Formats: sequence, C-alpha cells, structure tokens
Amino acid sequence: MITGLSFPSSATVRVPERLVLKGGRWQEVELAVRYGRFVHERVGTCLIDTGYSRRVTQGRRSLPLTLYSAVLRPHLTESVLPDASPQAATILITHLHADHVSALRDYPSAQLIADADSVSHFLSAGTFGRTRHGVFRELLPDDLAARIVSLESLAVVEAPFGLGPARDVFADGEVLAVPLPGHMRGHTGYLFAKQAVPVLYAGDADWLARAIRERRSPGAPARWILDDREAAEATACRLNAFEAAGGKVVLCHDPEPLT
Repeated sequence: MITGLSFPSSATVRVPERLVLKGGRWQEVELAVRYGRFVHERVGTCLIDTGYSRRVTQGRRSLPLTLYSAVLRPHLTESVLPDASPQAATILITHLHADHVSALRDYPSAQLIADADSVSHFLSAGTFGRTRHGVFRELLPDDLAARIVSLESLAVVEAPFGLGPARDVFADGEVLAVPLPGHMRGHTGYLFAKQAVPVLYAGDADWLARAIRERRSPGAPARWILDDREAAEATACRLNAFEAAGGKVVLCHDPEPLT
C-alpha cells in the first residue's frame, strides 16, 4: 500500500514561456523543480529523484556546475532536500540531469533504482560527454554503480491505459517503472497503478502539460537537448492517451498546481 504520495517542488526557475511552449510568449514563467515522496508499507519512505539542492547553488563546485547554476539561477524552496525529508529508504531515479539527482549524495544508505545501462553510459562518458548532457559527476555518489538496482532486473508487467510494458518496482503492482524515451537516455516514469486515479510521474517528458496536450512542444533551443525527438513525440502521444483513459500525469517542471 502507498500512502502520503506528494510531489513537492525543491526550487523554481524562471524562463521565457516561448522556450518551453511552441508559439508561447516571451514573458517569463516560473517553472517548478519537483521530486516525488511517498511511503510504501513494506519499504518505508521513498523518493522519486531529489530535485535541486544546495550542492548546485552553494559551496565549492566545479566551474561547469558553477556556470550551470549561474545561467539557470534556481531559487530553492522550503521543500529542498535533504532538509524536507532527511531519511529515505529507496530513491527511484527518472534520469541523471542535475535537477533530478543533486541530493543523492545526502542519502548514502538509500537503495537506488534506475536504468542501469544509462547510468553506466554516463559514468563512462568522460567529463565533456557528461557535462554536455547536464550530468555532473560531483553530484553523483562515488558508489553509484554498485548501489543501483537495475530496472532490467525487475519483473515485467503490462501498465494500464496503454502505457505498455513496465517494471514492477516492489513486486506488488503498486509502483511501475515505465520507459518514457525521448528526453534523455534511460528516462523513466513511475506509475502509481493502484491509486483511485492512477498517477504517472512523467519527469521531463515535457516541461509543460499544456505542451503535451496541445502538441506544442518547444523547438530550438529546448529540442537541442532531446536524446530522440521522434521518441519524445511518441511518448507525448502515450501520455495523452493515458490521460484520456482516466489517468493523471505529473511533470517535474509544470507550474500548474497539482489537484
């Protein structure tokens, strides 16, 4: 059983709407930087990603990470980790971008679940290869590879509402890991399948729910960071079908209030 499911925002980032919505305004919008939090009756407190943390905005950092922070200027909230949740038994990782993993080092005992192939790829990519994809080695635990429970090792099940094959994270059907390719190699969503309304945390499948629903995913420069543009479009179609069938999609950065 899952209780306490919520998606706090660790920080906000202001960008011109046009950068995250095709045909949008040049007026700035304030994006969220969410993570997930819930309690599994057997496992305990779990997180999905960790959002931004002070490791990105303060203290001794590499030049690339310092420049990254200076450009995006994240404004941390009172829900920043690890303060807002000092303990976590398990962390489910959607992907390795800095705004999703920057507090991983603050949870040295947590079990980490992720797409192991993508983790291996970026750990071996070299500094330039990682940095150009928004991955910073200094934010990742030194023992990351050893601690990862690979999604590929989990049982395959069929996710509801046309989402397709998924992995049963806790072997009880409560949380399913759903591949959502396009944004980044290994990008994964997490479906809370037994909620009264199934909830899919879709990470960075897009920045705005409106962009998905209205087929208004942004062009350059936002699309330049996509791993696979065609796969991203196919993922958007699956998310629209999921919502049309009665599911609820939550995105990391969408500023719309969660209801």
